[in-house]
Amino acid sequence: MAGPFGMIRTHDMRDWHQRQRLCHAHPAHRAPMLKDAFWQMHCEIELARPPRFEIESRIADDRFYRFLERTWMWQQLPPAIVLVALGGWGWVFWGICLRVAVSLTSHWLVGHLAHRRGQMDWEIEGLPVQGHNVPRVRLVTFGECWHNNHHAFPDSALLGTEPGQADPGFRLIRTLEWLGLARDVKTPATARRRDGLHRVASPAAPSPPARA
Repeated sequence: MAGPFGMIRTHDMRDWHQRQRLCHAHPAHRAPMLKDAFWQMHCEIELARPPRFEIESRIADDRFYRFLERTWMWQQLPPAIVLVALGGWGWVFWGICLRVAVSLTSHWLVGHLAHRRGQMDWEIEGLPVQGHNVPRVRLVTFGECWHNNHHAFPDSALLGTEPGQADPGFRLIRTLEWLGLARDVKTPATARRRDGLHRVASPAAPSPPARA
């Protein structure tokens, strides 16, 4: 899809669109399923006056991230060489081509489903695009299926905030934190609260944390 900088800009641009009072059908995933798949995986919106996003210097100047950004399209080559040596081109197909195709399609599928309908614990007043939880695709999303929670607390690394919401991605982040490779990991208790956020599903549930 992109390197780390490209993914940051793509995510920030989509979130910017979804925060507007009027959001185009492309970033809102409002098109029918097959059309939305084509749009998301093959097209992009070009604005006459796009917003400007600046990646903070601690990220933009990081040598490791800059290396990943320069080489992201080549990063499949080393495992492909190993796979073709071990099992031939069939192994490359299963280990590289199919894996990338499933990953990209799953990324689009979660975006499509999670912005159209599904279970909601939180709502942000006044926005045309809301996030929804889609537990039926939890096995391929690493926790991203709890997208309603991500819309509520966009800075939180923890997405599975409710009982029964498995979040293996957060477990990985905690492991990286334990190894000293991640820091300042935020949860809903420490992340910023979205303006206009309120509970919609369970009146007995606790109120969202106060703004820091």
